[in-house]
Amino acid sequence: MIPELGHFSLILALGLSVALAVLPALGVYRRDALLMQTGPSIATGLFVLLAFSFGCLMYSFIQDDFSVAYVANNSNSALPLQYKISAVWGAHEGSFLLWTLIASGWTLAVAAFSRGLTFDMKARVLSVLGLLCAGFASFLLFTSNPFDRNLPFHPADGGDLNPLLQDFGLIVHPPMLYMGYVGFAVPFALAIATLTTGRLDAAWARWSRPWTNAAWAFLTVGITLGSWWAYYELGWGGWWFWDAVENASFMPWLMGIALIHSLAASEKRGVFKSWTVLLAISTFSLSLLGAFLVRSGVLTSVHAFAVDPTRGIFILMFLVLVIGGSLTLYAWKASGIKSEAQFEWNSREAMLLINNLLLVVATASVLLGTLYPLLYEVITDGKKISVGPPYFNRVFVPIVCLLFIAMAVSPFSRWRRTSGDVLLRQHWPFLLATPVIICLVTYVVATGIDVIAIGVETLAVWILVLLARHWWQAGSISSASQLGMMLAHAGIAVAILGVIVTITYSEGRDVRMNPGESIALAGYDITFEGVQKVRGPNYLADQAEFNVTRDGEFVAKLRPEKRVYSVGQNVMTEADMDPGLMRDVYVALGEKVGDTAWAVRVHVKPFVRWIWLGGLLVALGGFVTLLDKRYRRVRELVSNNVVGTAA
Repeated sequence: MIPELGHFSLILALGLSVALAVLPALGVYRRDALLMQTGPSIATGLFVLLAFSFGCLMYSFIQDDFSVAYVANNSNSALPLQYKISAVWGAHEGSFLLWTLIASGWTLAVAAFSRGLTFDMKARVLSVLGLLCAGFASFLLFTSNPFDRNLPFHPADGGDLNPLLQDFGLIVHPPMLYMGYVGFAVPFALAIATLTTGRLDAAWARWSRPWTNAAWAFLTVGITLGSWWAYYELGWGGWWFWDAVENASFMPWLMGIALIHSLAASEKRGVFKSWTVLLAISTFSLSLLGAFLVRSGVLTSVHAFAVDPTRGIFILMFLVLVIGGSLTLYAWKASGIKSEAQFEWNSREAMLLINNLLLVVATASVLLGTLYPLLYEVITDGKKISVGPPYFNRVFVPIVCLLFIAMAVSPFSRWRRTSGDVLLRQHWPFLLATPVIICLVTYVVATGIDVIAIGVETLAVWILVLLARHWWQAGSISSASQLGMMLAHAGIAVAILGVIVTITYSEGRDVRMNPGESIALAGYDITFEGVQKVRGPNYLADQAEFNVTRDGEFVAKLRPEKRVYSVGQNVMTEADMDPGLMRDVYVALGEKVGDTAWAVRVHVKPFVRWIWLGGLLVALGGFVTLLDKRYRRVRELVSNNVVGTAA
């Protein structure tokens, strides 16, 4: 009965989403204030129905209702409770129900926190969001219903949740990622709604900025958690693989940075208006493209969900309608969007323009590397080709290095025009001193000097030093937006240091070890003590024990495991590590290669934690900007009718 209630609630949610798409828009067309004001009530009902539907599915998992096909395929009675809950979004159907629920949550947030919007603009925005929710709910009901039954016969016990997903990181990673993905629907809806009025002003940009910052901050948290999970869970010791599905979240993140900067310029100086609207459309379009890649079956990845071509066709059609429709509207209205402000080549506007151009080119390079193998397979009738780290290192990395230079300079430039003497006086002493200091430190702590690493480290330290100098000279931070900007830029610099030091100076070995044997790596001695059997809640594991010492002093005891999950007989590697701010000692247990010998992977990774520390600082910066008092002031937005002026 509970699954049927969830299914019925989902049907009602589809009806309300259609009503949300139609009624407020009809009110704008007729200039009917009553119809315009139906949006918040409908948005509230939509969220309640989807939350109830999601709760019904979660209840089915907790109660081991294996008559529900989705539960039977992704859970079993021996699964720990926390993983039964996370299994709700552990596969395609449930994860898209979560996606749709989050979309309705953002819609409700717009309805609740948009008092500064005029009646007609609020109605337009909610109508666009309702249309998107209708598409998501239709996809669920017609191709991916999580409440389908296994009747009249159903298994006594279920299958199993993918062992890769039985981890804390995958409990929190997808919700954060979806909050970012779907959150970009709000600036998209604002852009579409504003295009229909034909007017873009500073108030529109000011109102869009907090929603964009919030979505981008959530996406940053999601990507950071995903990188952290891949590092400790997949057993290979890496933190980024340039996997196509990883790229699917990375592309809207990059485009979101460009959108944030473009909105700032549009609000402050009234420039880049047309460019900003196009970025809002592109950012959400890339989020939808990510959904298509993950759920269409065109990719084979540890992150991908679906292999059903029907679902892929539905998402592709929806993608074409949303992107094609929005770009058509943009082409129709863009000629009327003009920026009157003037600026010189050395102004902050010019720096932001350079930033955005580099970000767009960087995103295009990732998009090309992601889609080219798929296009090649179609063109060559099934032949496969892979595009991996060598391509991205040669194409993406140089673009990003140029971006870092622009990022270091732009916060300290001025609107309209910046004196060249001011920029040189601020930067040249640090630019000269930083590489010298880094070379000396590297010579002391490392075995050699890598010129490329020194260059990138110089850029990162340069950014941090300039931020610290600016903070010191200013004496205080003028606004939450400025503080958020400084935290985000500092976080990127910290992450850069983590990435380049980890890549350049990590040491690792794959070895065959018998109990009692030791290996020396990066000043550490790792001794293999032996293996014992241990039993978990739903698995049996070979647990190894390693002693880590340095100069005869005990450092850590590590216990990596090789697990066999009882239901599906899936074999999983569970690495163990001694984490630290300056380095990680990482050990993963491979296969048994003799009577007592085992394959062992050992890494010492300096500064690897800085990657995720930097990511969290970036996200914190995004969230801090939401505290800016300017965003809490009631301001009228664009209005093109008499009713709107009464807001």
